[in-house]
Order: sequence, then structure tokens, then C-alpha cells
Amino acid sequence: MVQGQDWLERMVGQLVIVDLESPYVCLGRLEDMNERYLVLGDADLHDMRDSDTTRENYIAESVATGIKRNRKRVVLLRNQVVAISLLEDFTDL
Repeated sequence: MVQGQDWLERMVGQLVIVDLESPYVCLGRLEDMNERYLVLGDADLHDMRDSDTTRENYIAESVATGIKRNRKRVVLLRNQVVAISLLEDFTDL
């Protein structure tokens, strides 16, 4: 079984999806992390209240058409993260 921190360290440099406790989702390249923060580059920080679509449909569209970058870099508080996954692992089945 892969330990959580080891798994996260292997995600550095990869495109990821970060689901947050708030109605935000963030997609981008995981550039760095520490015990308090995740740093994503070329990121799309999206407030789900700004669209009529579901989180899953928004992510599926981003997978299909590319990440709609609206931040060069964003720093996320790890204690606000619900889930993080590789963009390539997303499935809308």
C-alpha cells in the first residue's frame, strides 16, 4: 500500500485535480508542497457557484479541452483539501 505522503510526492510535476471543502475546485500542475500548503502552477481555480454545471462535468470538460488557466500560481491550504488526484485518473463513467 502506498503511503499518503509518498504518493503526494510522486504527484509533483503532474497535472492534478484538487477538490476543496469550499465550492472551489483547482486544476493545475502540482509544483511544490509542504505540511501546510500545495502549490499549483498554470492553474484553474474555479468557483462552482459561477456555473450551472456539476463539479464532475466541469472537470470532464477540462480534461477534454484543456485546463482553463486563470492563475500562474496558486497556493492552497492542505487542511482545506478534500481530495487530490491526477488529472489522467479522472473518469466520468
